[in-house]
Amino acid sequence: MHLQTIDWIIVLASLAVCFVPALFFGKRAGKSTSEFFVSGRSVPWWLAGLSMVATTFSSDTPNLVTDIVRRNGVAGNWVWWAFTLTGMATVFFYARLWRRSNVMTDLEFYEIRYSGKAARFVRRFRAVYLGLFFNCMIMATVNLAACKIAAVLFNLPRWQTLLFIFVLNVAFAAVSGLWGVLVIDMIQFFIKMTAVIAAAYFAVKYVGGLGNMVSTLQAKAGPNGLNYLNILPDFKNHWDMALAIFIMPIAVQWWAVWYPGAEPGGGSYIAQRMLASKSEKDALSSVLFFNIAHYVLRPWPWILVALCSIIVYPELSDIQKAFPHLDPSLIGHDIAYPAMLKFLPVGFIGLMVGGLIAANSSTILTHLNWGASYLVHDFYRSFLRKGESERHYVMAGRVATVGLFLCASGLVFLLETAKDSFDIILQIGAGTGLLYLVRWFWWRVNAWCEVNAMISSFAVSMSLLVLKRLGVVIATHYALLITMGVTTIAWLLTAKFGPKTDTGTLVEFYKKVRPFGPGWGWVRREAGITVADTRTTHENIPLALVGWTSGVATIWAALFTVGNVLYGRWAYAGGLFGIFLVSGFILLRVVNRLWAKGPVAQPNP
Repeated sequence: MHLQTIDWIIVLASLAVCFVPALFFGKRAGKSTSEFFVSGRSVPWWLAGLSMVATTFSSDTPNLVTDIVRRNGVAGNWVWWAFTLTGMATVFFYARLWRRSNVMTDLEFYEIRYSGKAARFVRRFRAVYLGLFFNCMIMATVNLAACKIAAVLFNLPRWQTLLFIFVLNVAFAAVSGLWGVLVIDMIQFFIKMTAVIAAAYFAVKYVGGLGNMVSTLQAKAGPNGLNYLNILPDFKNHWDMALAIFIMPIAVQWWAVWYPGAEPGGGSYIAQRMLASKSEKDALSSVLFFNIAHYVLRPWPWILVALCSIIVYPELSDIQKAFPHLDPSLIGHDIAYPAMLKFLPVGFIGLMVGGLIAANSSTILTHLNWGASYLVHDFYRSFLRKGESERHYVMAGRVATVGLFLCASGLVFLLETAKDSFDIILQIGAGTGLLYLVRWFWWRVNAWCEVNAMISSFAVSMSLLVLKRLGVVIATHYALLITMGVTTIAWLLTAKFGPKTDTGTLVEFYKKVRPFGPGWGWVRREAGITVADTRTTHENIPLALVGWTSGVATIWAALFTVGNVLYGRWAYAGGLFGIFLVSGFILLRVVNRLWAKGPVAQPNP
């Protein structure tokens, strides 16, 4: 694919608009680790929310959705649509608690929630486990997608693409801190959305319009008679697929699996944005905005391109024929998305390239800053070098930023497709999610529960991987169930029979964070706080449940209204739009009522 002069001008303009403003935050970010990692806790809700959306909108996301649609149809997206349940739970049950904790990273939480050597160990262990291993896996997945896109568009080998990403992103992440990342994210979101909408428009136009696309795919059955267009799986004829892509995600996966951006109870860069928000209300509003934009605004442009790719490139061999120069190791269903970009006209190619670079950058910049915050604040500062100056730790953060990218780049050469990486991350995080939900509401959860959950999840995942290498292949959804079951039993037994957290630590945590519900009864009494002290609309559990339910209904109704409009199914679209209006009205009323009164009551003297 050859870019014309106007394309290159658009690409350079896109980069300049995104990155130049970030340079002005370098001096501010260098003042302290608070400024570098959480923007001085002064971020408004709309900026934090836009940054969350931009971060999850990475260069691998269109590829991943394309991979899913080509293998399992539109219904296959329930493997991530189910995380709507997680996201809305964070909005109504956890966002305010995170903001009240006033920690700099979500790992610092461990030393205010737990006590003793176990608390210190789990914080430092997870700093390395998440900040280095997990974080590098995510970045490697994102960069693998960038390498595939660059191979299709420019015939670049992996190392050249990685070198370009390094030069473009690492310097900005090391200099500008979180403020620069937030500003870049905000601008990049609009560039990326414009680019993917344009890609969807021209892909649909190439196959003869929406009507022709729908009729062609209805007549073209996939493997085993799969209907690519179905929004819900075929429970009658494809039960195994329905179990894997719908029943498991809805019933188990959303609460049982830890996945960056959709963590049960919030965590990683989502927690980082909540902690950087200037108030509890901003934290709640930012996560609410993120979930609406994440699940309603973004999916259909990707899905349309994926559906068109099935018509244009029915088999992987068709992609290889269209791009004979491609490295065969890069060929997979996920590469169909960049392969469809060849139909973009002059000018729009430049916009798409700029958008894809922006998509890659927003995610990489966030993960570099987030990962560095773990390694520096939660490991280096708390364990290796205590008592140094703020400038020393900021410099350590900049060094860690460079090191993280180099580690992630090495992993790129070990991965094959976006879907494979997605499955690996889900598998390793299986079973830990329930623990992260419960620890806020049950005092009996202790640090050793976290240690056992991580060890059990990792050990079972690696055992299943070894079995796979030996020829014993267990389906992904069954593997998730096995890992989840073993892990959950392990940490529940630890909670029941393991050592208790120090009473003083529990009392101080309760006074600071005010977790609600019956799981803190005796701790509340030890703290000298009565039930009457906690009776504010901020702590209204039934109202929060209504908000959670209406929020999920609002998002799914809006998402599927758009889909049925695109399919030309007006009756379904009308019914879903009615559900959207009713549930959206309830959602707004709940949010307003939750903030109808002043701040949380203080304890009696």
